[in-house]
Amino acid sequence: MTPLSDEQLTAMLNDLESDNVERKESWAGDGPKKGRQAVCAFANDLPNRSKPGVLFVGARNDGSPSNLDVTDQLLLTLADIKTDGRILPPPTIVVEPRTLKGARMAVVTVWPADAPPVRFDGHVWIRVGPRRGLATAQDESVLNEKRRSQDRSFDIQPMHGCPLKELSRVVFENEYLPNAVAPDVLEANERSYEQRLAATGMIASVDDPTPTVVGVLTLGKSPRSWLPCDYVQFLRVQGTTLTDPVADSAEIDGTLDQILRRLDEKIRASLTTAVDFTSAVREIRTTPYPLTALQQITRNAVMHRTYQHTNAPVRVYWFDDRIEVHSPGGPYGIVTAQNFGQPGVTDYRNPTIASVLKTLGFVQRFGFGISEARRAMLVNGNPSLDFQVEPTHVLFTLRKAT
Repeated sequence: MTPLSDEQLTAMLNDLESDNVERKESWAGDGPKKGRQAVCAFANDLPNRSKPGVLFVGARNDGSPSNLDVTDQLLLTLADIKTDGRILPPPTIVVEPRTLKGARMAVVTVWPADAPPVRFDGHVWIRVGPRRGLATAQDESVLNEKRRSQDRSFDIQPMHGCPLKELSRVVFENEYLPNAVAPDVLEANERSYEQRLAATGMIASVDDPTPTVVGVLTLGKSPRSWLPCDYVQFLRVQGTTLTDPVADSAEIDGTLDQILRRLDEKIRASLTTAVDFTSAVREIRTTPYPLTALQQITRNAVMHRTYQHTNAPVRVYWFDDRIEVHSPGGPYGIVTAQNFGQPGVTDYRNPTIASVLKTLGFVQRFGFGISEARRAMLVNGNPSLDFQVEPTHVLFTLRKAT
């Protein structure tokens, strides 16, 4: 992903018929909505140019500068396009200030997605020449074929030998699809069951309706039969070492939705609340761990774990003085042992799984789970969140508030 030069960007600004350029005078009014539509369209790259699209903020339709004040806040707002969860899977973008034609502009460079189709608020946007448009069923079929030809992430690989009947049509049509696709697109009713499965990455394609890894994890009737690592091992230990007595244990398996909901229930049941009646007129309730921190870390572990070449589960070990969360798979992509946990530094081993968790409501924003867990731990009076990053796994340790 080599940055575009000033000469390349200026040429793109001047090309008024280009299908990979969008210009906005400012980021006000309908600018944020149309700008996100453009980012979605660039990520889909329907013409298959395999080149980045560019959104210029601070440029008029004729390519001339609008002399917009490019502030740090504007740049942060534009960077939020990647993490606010409205475009799924999350797009690969770079936001930077550049001086072009003698004026500063905010430049958003968008690279084609590895796993199209990409949706903004449930709609698939594409470029039709210099204009944006909504994808037709045929367009979505083309995008799905593009995904198959360049599959890179394991979560959208087909599960060879797995039949289509393994996927629950009831769950897909009644629970998942209404959250994943905009109502007006569903009402159009021009797509078959197989087309909709393919468009959401649940099967390889209409012609090859083999469930994908994410399809089995999202809609499977028995996901662990196909992915033996698809479970969370929960232990409640009475003591501080694994040799101490075990008070509770469970293997929590099922679809992603079932695992995370059951894990939440187990956490809530184990999270005892101490009540202090003596130090104030009203009782003071304290908790040894903030619920939101436990949710963020366990959901992070399920989303970012590796599902490939392993039978290891996510492990949640609850000791008297701490909770350990083990996630199989080390850092991925731009995330390293050195920058792990830094705000905004994130990459996706499982981009389609990340999209599913956002659709199901388990993720509100991308790239902020660890930061939120740290904040909640601080407010609750817990020691700081610890993590140990290894090539094959990540270990999070949450220590009890004293």
